Amino acid sequence: MAATSIFARAAGLEAAGRSFVIATVVAVRRPTSARPGASGIVHPDGAIEGWVGGSCARPVVVREALRALVDGQPRLLRLSKDVPAEGRRGDGVVELVMTCHSGGTLEIYVEPHLPAPVLWVAGTTPIAGALVALGSAAGWRVSVFDPVADPAAFPGAERVIAGTDIRDTDPAVSPAVVVATQGVWDEEATAAALARNAAYVGLVASPTRAGVVRAWLREEARIPEERLAALRAPAGIDLGAETAEEVALSILAELVQVRRGTAAFVASPGPATLAGEVSPAPIQPVIDDIVLLDPVCGMTVDRAHARHLAEHDGVVYAFCSMGCRTSFIREPTAYLTPPISSPD
Repeated sequence: MAATSIFARAAGLEAAGRSFVIATVVAVRRPTSARPGASGIVHPDGAIEGWVGGSCARPVVVREALRALVDGQPRLLRLSKDVPAEGRRGDGVVELVMTCHSGGTLEIYVEPHLPAPVLWVAGTTPIAGALVALGSAAGWRVSVFDPVADPAAFPGAERVIAGTDIRDTDPAVSPAVVVATQGVWDEEATAAALARNAAYVGLVASPTRAGVVRAWLREEARIPEERLAALRAPAGIDLGAETAEEVALSILAELVQVRRGTAAFVASPGPATLAGEVSPAPIQPVIDDIVLLDPVCGMTVDRAHARHLAEHDGVVYAFCSMGCRTSFIREPTAYLTPPISSPD
C-alpha cells in the first residue's frame, strides 16, 4: 500500500473506533528488503496491510504490535544480527535478533492507535454533570442515561439517552459505568451495569448507602458475589473531595488507573453470569391510583417521577427510593398505620 493509502486506511479505522497499530520503517542498514518510510497497519488479529519488511521481520513486528495494543505504549524496534540479547534498553529501544542469514539491520517504529475510552454516566445530579464535563475534556466518549435527562444540560456528552437501558445498549461495547443517581435509581442502574460486559462499574454513594445497595443487589437481584466484588462503591479515589467537581475528579482519576492497568483492585465484572438470567428490576410506569406518600420515610413522591412502586392489599404505594420499597416489601404492616377501631 502507498503511504497515502495507509494514512487514508488509518483514518477510516480511527473514525470507526477500531484498534490498530501503524508500523513504520525509520532506518535500515543493508542488506534488507525494507526501505525507510515503508509502513503498514497491523490489526488485532495479526493481519498486516502494507509492507514492513520480509519474512524475518514480519512475525516480530506483529508480536510487538499486539503487545503495544495491550499496554498502549509505542516502541522502537531494532532488529539486527549483532544484538547480544533481546530486551528493552534503558532508552526504550527494544533490541531483537534478526534471524535471517542475509543480515542487515531494521529500525521500526510501532505506534498503537486505540479508540477513545467509553464512559456511561447514569443520573442527572451535579456530580453526574461534573463527570460528563471532565470526562469529555479528558478524551472520553461520554453518554448519559436517565429518564429525565435533558441534552441541553450535558453539552459535553456524545449522546443523552432519556431511558434506563444500560444493560442492553451497544452490547459489543465495554464501557466504564458510573452510577451517579444518588438515591433515585441506584439499585436498578448498578444491577444493569453489573449485568453486562463493563470495564468498570462505580457507584457514587456514602459507605452506608453503598452497603444498602450491595445488600439489595445480593438479596433481591441475586447478583453473584464474584460480580459484586468488582463494584467500586463508593466510587473514586479518596482525595477528601467535597464539591461535585472534586468528586468527579476522584472518579476520573480512578478510571485512569483502570485504563492504564495500575488499579490495585478488580475493575471489570466481566460477562453476565446472573443466576437464572434474572434481569434487574425494571422502573415501573406511573399509574393513576397510587399513594404518593412514602409510608417508610414519609416523603411525598412526585407523581411524574414515581418509579419505585409496590402493591399491598390492592393499594399501590410510591417510594422515594428502592431502599424504602425493599423495606416495605419485607414487612409492610410495620409501616402501615392500622385503622382506629370505633368504641362500642
